[in-house]
Amino acid sequence: MKINLVILLRIAGALHLGLMCAGLLMPRIVRMRSHLATLPQFIRRLFWVYYSFIALCLLSFSVITIAFAETLAGGGNLARALCTLFAAFWTLRLIAAAFVFDMCPYLTSSYRRLGYHVLNVVFAYLPIVYTLAASQPAWLK
Repeated sequence: MKINLVILLRIAGALHLGLMCAGLLMPRIVRMRSHLATLPQFIRRLFWVYYSFIALCLLSFSVITIAFAETLAGGGNLARALCTLFAAFWTLRLIAAAFVFDMCPYLTSSYRRLGYHVLNVVFAYLPIVYTLAASQPAWLK
């Protein structure tokens, strides 16, 4: 069975948009405004700027991956470099999800627990697909 890397990449691009939607829900679920209210204004603003930059990265990753899926799957030097960057980003994000963030206090319903597991599946899918695109294994062609 031949795996179509272009389709896997387009799915990855769409998943970035799903992560953005999840990210929009996160402040309410974790009561972020009330937690940030106790911090100095500079730290609050810094957090919101970082949060916005992450959203911009996700949107950019999505647009690049969907619009240039054929190019990324083509295996050119720039495509492989970009896919390596994306794979590294998502590998580090997966590690952070597994070992840095404790979401247990916020997983208060079966819906939230399901959403958390779905997010972790996405965090695992993305580095796999981008690693495949970056490495261009012979069995994929």
